[in-house]
Parts: sequence; C-alpha cells; structure tokens
Amino acid sequence: MIDGTDSPGEMAELARVRLRSKRAELALALRGRVEAYHRFLLTMQLNHVEGMERELEQLDQYIAVKLAPYDTEMALLKQIPGVDWVVAAVLIAEIGVDMSVFVSAHHLAAWAGVCPGSHESAGKRKSVRARKGNTHPRTILVGAAMSASRKRCGRHTLPVTAGV
Repeated sequence: MIDGTDSPGEMAELARVRLRSKRAELALALRGRVEAYHRFLLTMQLNHVEGMERELEQLDQYIAVKLAPYDTEMALLKQIPGVDWVVAAVLIAEIGVDMSVFVSAHHLAAWAGVCPGSHESAGKRKSVRARKGNTHPRTILVGAAMSASRKRCGRHTLPVTAGV
C-alpha cells in the first residue's frame, strides 16, 4: 500500500493460511481510497515499528552478553518443559543461581507467590488465594506452567501437578 500498490485483488493475494480461501470477500473488504497522506502516515508507522524492532534486537543482544556467564544454568533451565530463553533469563535475573538463600523449594515457591495459601480451621480446609509474591517470577512461572501444560510429549500431554 505504501508503494502505491493498493489494488484490492493484489492485496487479497497476499493473504495467508485461512484467509486464502476467502480472497474474494477480502478483496471486497479492501476496496477503498488510499491517498498520499495515508501513505505518508503508513510510512511513518512502519518506520516506527522497524525502529522498535531494532531496539529490541539490541536489548536482546545486551541481555545475552550479560547472561553469558550463566550459560550452563540457562541450558539446564531450558530443558524444563515450558521454559524458553526469555523465561530462563527472567528466572536467573530475579531469583539468581544461588539457591542456598532459600531453605527449600517450598520457600522459593512461597517467595515467588506460586504456592497456594492454606487456611484450616477445626480440621476443615478453606480455599485461599495464593500469596502475592514477587510479580516478575510469578508472572513468568505462571506463563511457563501454562505453556508446559499444553506441550505434547509423544501421544499424551504432560501431567499438570499441583504444588512444588
């Protein structure tokens, strides 16, 4: 569109995957007018997006340099289902690699806010929300757990277990 190629038929041909079967309807939806000022604004927006992508790439390179001393730990963490480079980087940045500061895995889970709270009175357990915990590891661990629960291992999905 920025280059002046705004024919609805040509743009509909760029459709991929599921939209390919709906090219005729897509061509009808793409009918309209694209003026010079529209192209100017689209160029500005595209330049802005490309600039942000370059900055994100620079940030990723900077983080990779800072994480270089932790290559072994990164490799071990990435073996866990649901843990990718980003999750491993956040865990190392937020928790560190020295686990001696936590008495047990349960203490780490409580600190991160991913273990359920417990409220028991007269032998009856009541449902309680998890602690607030540290926002960053909690968010990334919940995302990793959701990803791992959807990961297929052979024919079956991985089991989702409660607790740590």
